[in-house]
Amino acid sequence: MDFLSTQNILVHIPLGAGGYDLSWIEAVGTLAGLLCIWLASLEKTINYAFGLVNVTLFAIIFFQIQLYASLLLQIFFFVANVYGWYAWTRTTAQDEATLQIRWLPGGKAAAWGAACVVAIGLMTLFIDPVFAFLTRTAVAVMQGLGLNVALPTLQPDAFPFWDSCMMVLSIVAMILMTRKYVENWLLWVAINVISVVIFALQGVYAMALEYLILTFIALNGSRMWINSARERGSRPLASQ
Repeated sequence: MDFLSTQNILVHIPLGAGGYDLSWIEAVGTLAGLLCIWLASLEKTINYAFGLVNVTLFAIIFFQIQLYASLLLQIFFFVANVYGWYAWTRTTAQDEATLQIRWLPGGKAAAWGAACVVAIGLMTLFIDPVFAFLTRTAVAVMQGLGLNVALPTLQPDAFPFWDSCMMVLSIVAMILMTRKYVENWLLWVAINVISVVIFALQGVYAMALEYLILTFIALNGSRMWINSARERGSRPLASQ
């Protein structure tokens, strides 16, 4: 289908050197992602439907531009969206939502923080071989399915530490969101700020603009979820 091709251009955006050709699939995928994050900030379960559209279309994009490790990350996000949809729709015998917006207990927050530090440190040291392995795995899987794909030539990561931060924190933030922990929004703010700077430095101004918008949505989500947790009597770093 032409729609699924990154060569099917919707509009030329005059940003950066030579501008940026925005394809239909990227436009729809990006819009779905923005709606997903906005609806999540409002605690609307339908956000996961838009999340599934977003990660599916982005996986197709990453396949076409040969970013196979990023494609595998979209598979994780797909599974997380399915689980989040299930977890958010569970109800008690009194027809109340099983999950309520709250802060992580102090012990769990410390454990997640320590896990992030260790994971980011390891990923920073080994990001190139890890992504090479993930890419080889993705290519092997797709070739096993009969797809005609070739192993791309990978260059060293331009920003290994910050790239590792974005990957690790994105996975943790997604997990925390499925469990309705306030901290997920604080992580998304940090992730989006890093993304804006990195994408701008790399000259991908359209994506930098997108993540700038996501930063403001995440800030609003943080505010709304903090207020909601406070109304339910949940406090940051509480013992329970």
